[in-house]
Amino acid sequence: MRRLWLLLLLLVAGVAIAGVIADRPVDPRPVPARAPTTQAAAVFAGGCFWCTEADFDHFAGVVSTTSGYSGGRVANPTYEQVSAGDTGHIESVRVVYDPRRVSYATLVERFFRTIDPFDAGGSFCDRGHQYRSAIFVRNAEERRIAEAAKARVERQLGARIATLILPASAFYRAEEYHQDYYRKNPVRYRFYRWNCGRDQRLREVWSRAR
Repeated sequence: MRRLWLLLLLLVAGVAIAGVIADRPVDPRPVPARAPTTQAAAVFAGGCFWCTEADFDHFAGVVSTTSGYSGGRVANPTYEQVSAGDTGHIESVRVVYDPRRVSYATLVERFFRTIDPFDAGGSFCDRGHQYRSAIFVRNAEERRIAEAAKARVERQLGARIATLILPASAFYRAEEYHQDYYRKNPVRYRFYRWNCGRDQRLREVWSRAR
């Protein structure tokens, strides 16, 4: 008998609570949408990563750049391993950017203007696969954008482009002394860049653009 009374009391209490909930006014305010993503990342290889960092750091919408290695078959490679060409990695730069201020397509266009896209053997004075120019794409949309930009550059320059378009893979941050090298060692950096003929070659290549 006690159990029956207890069940009856619980039933009455449940009905009462349900009525209170039903009588509550519904909040008419819409649920706020999730805030838009304010940062994204892209990985580019343009030869010496000191120079690629410098070429992107002051571009509008870029938040940060990091020198590193991508596209290889060895975990946590060292600079000595990569520069010797033993790991399959390419010297690369991870560019973090604000998509509200600059698009991925604009970054790809910027990238092409900082490289010699004809060079299949390296970049400028740095030779070997580890210095090839490349765009690492994360998805089908980035590949579409990169392929379209590459085709556009071929039309502008009137020749076949050697820049690779590769699927994104693990990116390994380079040793600390490589980060912001152009800021830490401005005299050595400027001498290297001039001696490598980077800017001279860029002027020669892009003077052909139609």
